[in-house]
Amino acid sequence: MSIPRLHADGPLAEGAEIALTPAQAHHIGTVMRRAPGAELRAFNAVDGEFAAELTALRKDRGAMRLGAQLRAPSPEPELRALVAALKREAMDWAVEKATELGATLIQPVLTRRCVADRSNTQRLAGIARAAAEQCERLSVPVIGESRPLHAVLDAWDGAPLLVAAERRDAPPLHALLSGTHAPCGFLVGPEGGFDRAELDDLARRPFVTLATLGPRILRAETALVAGLGAISFSLDAHR
Repeated sequence: MSIPRLHADGPLAEGAEIALTPAQAHHIGTVMRRAPGAELRAFNAVDGEFAAELTALRKDRGAMRLGAQLRAPSPEPELRALVAALKREAMDWAVEKATELGATLIQPVLTRRCVADRSNTQRLAGIARAAAEQCERLSVPVIGESRPLHAVLDAWDGAPLLVAAERRDAPPLHALLSGTHAPCGFLVGPEGGFDRAELDDLARRPFVTLATLGPRILRAETALVAGLGAISFSLDAHR
């Protein structure tokens, strides 16, 4: 039986008593059917991962006591995932998979052809947290508030930003990855694609490189996963 992993804001140290969030208590007790005395794991990016024991559980409350450290904190490449706001189900799935692929920031952006005008940041943060618990990473990505594309670009710090640009004369993504380094970002547009003015604006930005993901037109969430997977693999290989 797998040992549940729980993200805790910390600080984490051997012997510390850590309260579970209501969502964690519900999941451990109702979904996973654990009882006091059960073995757990507690983790965060600052302190690493610790063995833990469930010491109390009642409805939406619980606590765990930390044992020995199992993993020391380890830096991750900074990989920023930018995606046009999608409908709820697609956005939830995109956040889950982006977390699994190592995104450190997930930023919903608002474009002219977006099918949604905002994203529920609190719900998406919960999805990211649960995905991090499942995939054994130590950190949980930051979920940004939905912002207009031009505002995100205007505030960008100059890190390389690869952009999935369908129907545009651009090199394939895989051909651009040998020189890619962290921090970097990857941007995917809405289901209807970027409009011409948005693509022209992107092309003028010195930190932007347009790329294609192949001959097929992909759904936005599929494009995000395909691109992040390739970039994440390349960043890990060059660490």
